[in-house]
Amino acid sequence: MINGEKVLDHPIRWAMVGGGRGSQIGYIHRSAALRDRSFELVAGAFDINPERGKDFGIQLGVAPERCYPDYKTMLMEEAKRSPEDRIEAVTIAVPNGLHYAVCKAVLEAGFHVVCEKPLCFTTEQAEELVHLADSKGLVVGVMYGYSGHQLIEQARQMVLHGDLGEIRLIKMQFPFGAYNTAVEETNAAARWRMDPAKAGPSFVLGDVGTHPLFLAETMVPDFEIESLMCTTKSFIPTRKLEDNAFVIMNLKGGAQATCWASAINCGALHGQKVRIVGSKASVEWYDERPNQLTYEIEGEPVRILERGGAYLYPSARAEDRISGGHTEGLFDAWSNLYRRFAIAMEKANKGEKADFWYPDVHAGAEGVKWVEKCVESAKKGAVWVKY
Repeated sequence: MINGEKVLDHPIRWAMVGGGRGSQIGYIHRSAALRDRSFELVAGAFDINPERGKDFGIQLGVAPERCYPDYKTMLMEEAKRSPEDRIEAVTIAVPNGLHYAVCKAVLEAGFHVVCEKPLCFTTEQAEELVHLADSKGLVVGVMYGYSGHQLIEQARQMVLHGDLGEIRLIKMQFPFGAYNTAVEETNAAARWRMDPAKAGPSFVLGDVGTHPLFLAETMVPDFEIESLMCTTKSFIPTRKLEDNAFVIMNLKGGAQATCWASAINCGALHGQKVRIVGSKASVEWYDERPNQLTYEIEGEPVRILERGGAYLYPSARAEDRISGGHTEGLFDAWSNLYRRFAIAMEKANKGEKADFWYPDVHAGAEGVKWVEKCVESAKKGAVWVKY
């Protein structure tokens, strides 16, 4: 159980690009990073408006001279500081279209990265970032935040220990309903998600579909796609990117998988679920009830595994922050991931590799490839494409 004791020699000196006043995800990044004293926020380029960004940074407690007008200035000025004082890591919390350029610049400057997904727009870009990170020995954490929930680890261990038998089917979905009308006409935060120049080649596949994809890849460690078929549609005619998508995947080894990603599922808050079906039993995790994992053995009553239960695998209890029966949620899951990122970064600083999983640059690159292949299939008329 996590109890607040320090796990690092010192907190990682940390900066943010984006995540300023009015950001949808800026606060949860800061809350997660600062919670366990794993990071210390010392600098940032928080806003496209320099004055507004500086004011916001000062209100967060960042020194005025380290509230920079843009990320390029921040990287240049921080490099002038002594190694004991300059930043060590940067979180990228800006619209999708800037992820690649900022991530590349941060890596080239020699700093670790935490990046919102998608990592970038193309496989070529992703491969470049993978090479940069690997060659420089730098950590890139990709914010698939739901994967920090402890019961994702429980499902992973159940698969690894053979509790489900041979894995046959994987059903993924993230069909929410908030964009069932043209909300982007009045909502600026929604508008950029429909703009290919800012959001990339996809809306729902990249924005929400990659979340359950990474959960499935985590739960089933040998998840490997052989081919896929995707159909997409924009039910709001003015949209340039899809607001609904269905994907069918054949996996190496014979298993099959599906994914439904949608923004027009009326009445649904999130609807994100992952179901793993084996030859002996199945498990299902639902992000709106993250403290419970459904476990169904053929011929037996349904079992509900609760977070914190003594019957869970040890690694699924290691990141509990309070005993079972009390709810933990997305802020806890993000905190768990940021804690892992920090430990991995400290190990990398010492020339060591992390001996645990987290959503890294390779996971980010896989998400980019998946979206690219889905878009390819859909544009060709929903045909099967090799992965």
